[in-house]
Amino acid sequence: MKQPLAYIHPDAKIAPSVVIEPFVTIDKNVEIGEGTRIGPNVTILEGVRIGKNCTIFPGAVIGAIPQDLKFKGEDSLAIIGDNTTLRECVTVNRGTAAKGKTVIGNNCLIMAYCHVAHDCVVGNNVIMSNATQLAGEVVIDDFAILSGAVLVHQFTHIGSHVMIQGGSRVSKDVPPFVTAGRDPLSYAGINSIGLRRRGYTNEQIRDIQDVYRYLYLSGMNTSHAVERITAELSATKERDEILLFVKNSPRGIIKGYFE
Repeated sequence: MKQPLAYIHPDAKIAPSVVIEPFVTIDKNVEIGEGTRIGPNVTILEGVRIGKNCTIFPGAVIGAIPQDLKFKGEDSLAIIGDNTTLRECVTVNRGTAAKGKTVIGNNCLIMAYCHVAHDCVVGNNVIMSNATQLAGEVVIDDFAILSGAVLVHQFTHIGSHVMIQGGSRVSKDVPPFVTAGRDPLSYAGINSIGLRRRGYTNEQIRDIQDVYRYLYLSGMNTSHAVERITAELSATKERDEILLFVKNSPRGIIKGYFE
């Protein structure tokens, strides 16, 4: 259903089952998949790709040019996966020459007044609570949850299954499977409740805890802890995911609470 009070560029590719409510603006070079609903007063600008069965609430602006002075008008995209919800007044900027696209994955919930800046990559099943703000080129892995009013510094990486306390400022990378809080942001334990909800066994959770005991509770620096983990703990998918994350972290990971 395409509302007569909406403006839709004739070159936009919109599936027949898409619902478009009044006062929506849809620019050229836009594609919207089956079953998606676009609420009133939504603005979808050039270079947007929206998947199937998404819901976009009133006031959202998707695909605005980056708030980056290095942007020179190059072609780029803002990509929203399937089954994702963007609540009221969410803003998603398209990419720059750095990566060429901003991506939000499948089955995400991006709550009201969140901002996703240029070249961010948000994984699948991510929840961002109200007023959380991502600066440019942030990466958030699958199943991460950011509570309300979290501020994430540019180039920061947040690992899978992470839970971050509301009002936090994230300026270092947050490794997988942890909860993080306090000020400055610090390791606060394993996200064991979230992991159990997603089918992780007690044995897997204990293995993850063993890794983080070396990283945060042993008194060793990160490099020494990584060496000891590699030498002394049996290889598991979770152990190796944590080690790879830490080794590939140019910003460095968050500290422990007592460091």
